[in-house]
Amino acid sequence: MRAVVYDRYGPPDVLRIESLPMPSPAAGQVLVRVAATSVNLSDWETLRGTPLYSRIGGLRAPARRTLGSDIAGWVDAVGSGVTRFRPGDEVYGDNLALKGGFAEYAIAPESVLATKPSGLTFVEASTIPQAGAIAWQGTDGTEAGHRVLVNGAGGGSGSFAIQLAKRLGAHVTGVDNAGKLDFMRSLGADEVIDYRSEDFTRRGPYDLILDLVAHRSVFAYRRALARGGRYRCVGGSVSALLRVLTLGSLTGLLTRRRLSVLAVKEGPAHFEPVTERCAAGDLKIHIDHTFTLDEVPAALARVGEGHALGKVVVSVS
Repeated sequence: MRAVVYDRYGPPDVLRIESLPMPSPAAGQVLVRVAATSVNLSDWETLRGTPLYSRIGGLRAPARRTLGSDIAGWVDAVGSGVTRFRPGDEVYGDNLALKGGFAEYAIAPESVLATKPSGLTFVEASTIPQAGAIAWQGTDGTEAGHRVLVNGAGGGSGSFAIQLAKRLGAHVTGVDNAGKLDFMRSLGADEVIDYRSEDFTRRGPYDLILDLVAHRSVFAYRRALARGGRYRCVGGSVSALLRVLTLGSLTGLLTRRRLSVLAVKEGPAHFEPVTERCAAGDLKIHIDHTFTLDEVPAALARVGEGHALGKVVVSVS
């Protein structure tokens, strides 16, 4: 089978196409013939090996030679003990532990997969698992009238988060680069901020800040929160995440503001609620661009360099 592989951390040009043996599913695993795999910021980080947490399991060299976790396709074969799927079933899911989606076939645990709704294409379904789970959990607890800010709102998770917060009745501010301001408005954002020209932590106060690219100080985030407000970060620099984990907890207790790193729960139970709303037409899936397997380096660069409006997808089959 054809697969995009790499053996060392670095820029997109370390990637290459190789012909690999067809994998076989072990007990509890499913072999998926991949139709589409969406690109996440986690793919870009694991390609480059930075931030440092992206090297977990492979400090000096990549633990998995093929990236791509948000897969959608057909079940080709199942291992012993698999009861939920059989060959020919259409599935999708976040295969974060094993990855392998930038290939014609991928092995995934049965537990990470769900049945693809007939109303969504494979390309559409592949955009949801990781980004949808982050947005769903990141906006949890939002109520009508809340002031919500999403930093990094023009990408995959952010595009879902804006829509979810708006559906809950919040006043939403989206933060990203200048090229994404109109896109964030089209998603429903009430206000937009270009992070290159304005520090969003000097605005507010906000009842919820969902930060997808954390790098500021804990005290700046605290300043932007309303009393009783919540700050949740999902990605960012190691130093910023460590500050939130340590100083953030203490600072929050003293000021009645909650600052924390969002430990995103994985699996169908955490992304299917978003899928259901997409299939019903209540949430829109925004696909920036679709690339081929040979164009994976360009697909990763588009996401990693901050150019994508919504989701980027690699169409495999």
